[in-house]
Amino acid sequence: MNIYHSIHDFTTSNKTVFTLGTFDGVHIGHTKIIERLLNASSEEEQSLVLTFFPHPRMVLQEESDIKLLNTIAERTHLLEKAGLQNLIVHPFDQAFSRLTAEEFVKNILVDIFNITKIIIGHDHRFGRNRTANIDDLIIFGKEYGFDVEQISAQEIDEVSISSTKIRNALIEGKIALANEYLGYNYFFSGTVIHGKKLGRTIGFPTANLKIEESYKLIPAIGVYAVKCFVGNEIIHGMLNIGTNPTVECQKLSIEVHLFDFDEDLYGQKIRVELIKRIRDEQKFASVDELKAQLHKDQLFARQLFENE
Repeated sequence: MNIYHSIHDFTTSNKTVFTLGTFDGVHIGHTKIIERLLNASSEEEQSLVLTFFPHPRMVLQEESDIKLLNTIAERTHLLEKAGLQNLIVHPFDQAFSRLTAEEFVKNILVDIFNITKIIIGHDHRFGRNRTANIDDLIIFGKEYGFDVEQISAQEIDEVSISSTKIRNALIEGKIALANEYLGYNYFFSGTVIHGKKLGRTIGFPTANLKIEESYKLIPAIGVYAVKCFVGNEIIHGMLNIGTNPTVECQKLSIEVHLFDFDEDLYGQKIRVELIKRIRDEQKFASVDELKAQLHKDQLFARQLFENE
């Protein structure tokens, strides 16, 4: 897949079949749109997606604290896996938001992207103050020589509702539901940093993860069965998201205990896929009670992976 970091970096001598959107999550609804895009492309035409970073709401709504399902690197990787040929990740800013509808169509879609078809939602609005709609786009298409293929209300609902449901499911700890809508296991990546090393004193050493992207959605506090990708290895484990109330830590931490693994990971970046939520985080009366519960959690997680 060809990746471009600005609209103005993109050049082509071919015609393109095009769509745009945030594609956060690149979930099952999004992949259906990508399939449509690929099916609409011919040997002489290339598939092209325009997405934005930062998210438009981060720019236009200063008070927005939106959390995203994917980092931009994750989104790019997932779109590449879907078979897309060309991806433009354009830096959304105030200047871009002020483009008129015709400026966007003529100067970008026609002159730069060389589109023959745009696949777009029936309710899509664009241009300065979002004043233009699908009917205007069809008129522009007749004027400038490209087709407009509408994504139906039902398909749009599937995309938007799935995104909302995924976020809500993760916030509520409903990992199985989130993974069903995504079509893959929800994941995040973090760098292993030094913690208080309390876990190793009770036989459960953990890798403390720092996630650099503050906009990445972190699921509900609790204990999870996880798959971890460490270099080229896949290692099962269990993850705690929380404040470790038994030992009176107050800062939210993300800690993973890897089964049958005892190597130095400090400074390394690992990926964690969430498979199942085991339980809520609890405050135990003693460290011994915590240790006993962790043994139960480990047994549950190991049995889960043995039965996969």
